[in-house]
Amino acid sequence: MNEYDIKRGHFEKIEGDKLETMMRDLFGTVNRDGEKLKSSFGAMECLTVWLDGKKSLFVETKMNTDVDDKTASETIRLYNQFLEKSTGFTAKERRKRAAKD
Repeated sequence: MNEYDIKRGHFEKIEGDKLETMMRDLFGTVNRDGEKLKSSFGAMECLTVWLDGKKSLFVETKMNTDVDDKTASETIRLYNQFLEKSTGFTAKERRKRAAKD
């Protein structure tokens, strides 16, 4: 499980059903399990996402390592796109913040 900070002022873009809609646009399908959203795409067998207030996004993934390189690359690209849209931070900014912690 990974915890990601949400950029200040960015929560309004993912509050309510907006996070679910964003996931549906990126991954195709989303299922709601209480407060958690679940989806899958490419090499991700299961992606589970939930919020903790306005400051943290929790993400849990289960990956299939037996996929071709094209599928793996596309999965990583979409996963990073999802994290950027949901947290407001680029991959470089997320890496920098994780190094501080």
